[in-house]
Amino acid sequence: MTTAMPATPVPPEGSLAGLTVGVTADRRRDELEALLRRRGAKVVSAPALRIVPLDDDSVVREATESCLSAPLHYVVATTGVGWRGWISAAEGWGTGTRLVDACRDATVISRGPKATGAIRASGLRESYAPASEAVDEMLAWLLDRELAGKRVAVQEHGAPLPEFTAALRARGAEVVEVPVYRWGPAADPDAVRRLVESTVRGEVHALPFTSAPAIEAFLAAAEEAGRREQLLTALRTDVLAACIGPVCARPLLAADVPCVWPERGRLGALVRTLDQQLPARHRRELTFEGDRLTIQGASVSGPAGTVLLTPLPAAILHALAGRPGTVLSRAELLRRAWAGDAGTPRPTDEHVVEAAVARLRTALGPYSSLVRTVTKRGYRLAVDPR
Repeated sequence: MTTAMPATPVPPEGSLAGLTVGVTADRRRDELEALLRRRGAKVVSAPALRIVPLDDDSVVREATESCLSAPLHYVVATTGVGWRGWISAAEGWGTGTRLVDACRDATVISRGPKATGAIRASGLRESYAPASEAVDEMLAWLLDRELAGKRVAVQEHGAPLPEFTAALRARGAEVVEVPVYRWGPAADPDAVRRLVESTVRGEVHALPFTSAPAIEAFLAAAEEAGRREQLLTALRTDVLAACIGPVCARPLLAADVPCVWPERGRLGALVRTLDQQLPARHRRELTFEGDRLTIQGASVSGPAGTVLLTPLPAAILHALAGRPGTVLSRAELLRRAWAGDAGTPRPTDEHVVEAAVARLRTALGPYSSLVRTVTKRGYRLAVDPR
C-alpha cells in the first residue's frame, strides 16, 4: 500500500537522528551532550583537555593579596569560570568583599559574554568588552591608554599570557597575574585517539568545539597518532567543525579548515547552529516503491519506521545513495565505503563487500529490498525513477 509523501520529510527521533557528534569539551560537557542527545544525535565523548585547579592555592592567594596591597587601575577578566573561581576563592579566605571593592574602583575589561556574565554576577560592571572576544583587542585597547605606573590585574584563562603581560610591562605597567586554573592533559587519552580514528574513518559527522586549547590538543593527539593530515582532510570535507565563536575557531582557520559559529557564544546557540547546518549535509531523500525514504547519517526513515545502521553498512548505503539507481562495482564500494585505520590498509578482497552488503540488507529490515544485486556488475539502489 502506498502512502502519501510529505513535502518535507522529517526524520523521527529528533532532527539530528542518525548523526554522530564528537565532543571534546570538559567544562559543561554534560550540558552540551544533553542538548545534542535531545535532538537525537549519537554522542561520542572524548574531552581533549581537563580544567584542573592549581595544586597550591597559595599562588592564587598571593596574587590576590598583591591586588589588595595597592589600588588597581585595570582588571582583565578572560573567562567566566576563572573569574567566578577567583571571587569564590577570595570569599573563602575572607577577602571577597575587599577584592570586589578593589575591582569596582578599577576599570574592568571583559573578554566576551561569559566573562561579562560572571563580572555582573559579582556586582560589578565591565567598562570594555571586545566584540570579537579576542585577547589582542583587549591589549590594543589597553595600549591606547597611559599605562606608566598603573597596576593591572590579569585573570589568566588556563595558561599564562606572556605576550599580553610583556606588552603591558613594556609600557610601564605593574602587572599582577592571577592564575586561577590550568588546562591539564586529557583524563582518557585513549578516548581522544579513538575519536580521531572515528573521525578519519568517516564515522563522525560533526565536531563542536568550545575552546581553542581543546582544538589544539585534539590536533596534537592526531599528530601523535600519525593522523593529523587525514583528520584535517576530514574536517575540510565531510566533517562539520562548529566553534563557540571566532576566537575558538582560530586554530582551525589557521589550518585552512572551514568553521561555523553562532552569533552569540552560547552552548544552546552552538547546538542550534549544528541543528541548522548538519542534517542538510548528510540527508538524502529517495523514492522507493512509491514511498519517500529519508537517509540521514546512520538512520533510514520511512513509512515502516526508522532503522539505525552501524558505521560500515551506513557507509555502503551512502555510497550507493550518492548515485541512486547507478550500479557501483565491488571495487568502487571498497574505495568509497572502507577507510583503513592507522596501520591497517583498506581490504582488497572484494568478497568482503558481499558480506557487508548482506549485513546491510539485514539491518535495513523492512527496507532490505532497497539494495539490489546486479549480476557480475555490483550493486545499486532500487529507487523509483524521477
